[in-house]
Amino acid sequence: MGKQGKKKRIWLRVLLGILAALLLVIIGYVLYVMISYHRLPDDLTLDVRTPENADTTGAVSVGTDYEIITYNIGFGAYTPDYSFFMDGGKSSVADSKESVLATVSGAGELAAGYDPDFMIFEEVDLKATRSYHVDEYELLDKYFGGYYSDFAINYDSAFLMVPPWEPHGKSLAGIAFYSKYPIASAVRKSFPISTSFSKFLDLDRCYSISRIPADNGKELVIFSLHMSAYGNSDAIREAQVNKLCGDMQAEYEKGNYVVCGGDFNHDLKASEDTEEDRASWAYPFPRSDLPEGFSFSMDFLGEAGKAALPDSARNADMPYEEGVTYTVTLDGFIISDNIELKEYENIHTGYLYADHDPVRMVFSLK
Repeated sequence: MGKQGKKKRIWLRVLLGILAALLLVIIGYVLYVMISYHRLPDDLTLDVRTPENADTTGAVSVGTDYEIITYNIGFGAYTPDYSFFMDGGKSSVADSKESVLATVSGAGELAAGYDPDFMIFEEVDLKATRSYHVDEYELLDKYFGGYYSDFAINYDSAFLMVPPWEPHGKSLAGIAFYSKYPIASAVRKSFPISTSFSKFLDLDRCYSISRIPADNGKELVIFSLHMSAYGNSDAIREAQVNKLCGDMQAEYEKGNYVVCGGDFNHDLKASEDTEEDRASWAYPFPRSDLPEGFSFSMDFLGEAGKAALPDSARNADMPYEEGVTYTVTLDGFIISDNIELKEYENIHTGYLYADHDPVRMVFSLK
């Protein structure tokens, strides 16, 4: 064999060595993701944070108006010009740490300006690559530090190397609930999720149940939720709805008052019998599956009033452009019939601080 043939063999060995090393890295990474994957246990008791100098004897009462807001802050990434890779956009992390601080602070200040009695924030990062390790729960405390609060972790991921050119990274995130009134106890409930490989890429899902004592011996039970979005099947959607409804019904049968709010990841304006093709995060919510005595608050506005509500979420496949970007209402509230709706509003900001806008409700206990 001549010199030319020997050189070819050497280069071939080098190339095969590189490919073998790359394959080992890929296999090692896949094993790391699979081995490190875990779900938090169901029925996990949550720590309740009590503000300094708090009046721990307070309670809600019949006939008094209370205000609650839900706001998915999108881990602090979604400025109006931001697009997200899982929606067909370009980015997988926030533009900068300064951007995260600005958007989360803006969302917190906006919500605090309404002085709500209860506040639900979804997609709040505690420590995540995608949000430059900003503790967003601590940042929101700047605006809600005088409230009782609990936090339900719904995602504690491995480092995700997707997309390879800008990895989404490792995330620790969840749902923050704030209350002006003492929280007697709180628990985290795990939603059923996909058991396929997609579970490694999508957020784990959960809801929290926070108990607020009422002065008549009953409780105001507030469910804070974030349902599945990407690629969830009909079976997963049905299982999540069934579990949620079962827990709400159990509280109602005890005589308690039930409010359920958050990001339902369903089109809350659409009729469930529509035959339109929809993205997995925009299916109509199966209202017929709600237990007797429960309704979506927006339904009390009537069809015209419901249609007139600004949509609460935008698709993040492109920077937001009013009238062009696809929008849908994913956020809202369910209430039991021992609660009276007083006011209902989708607060339209033009998605200034997130890919969602806040939804506000005023209610009283009957």
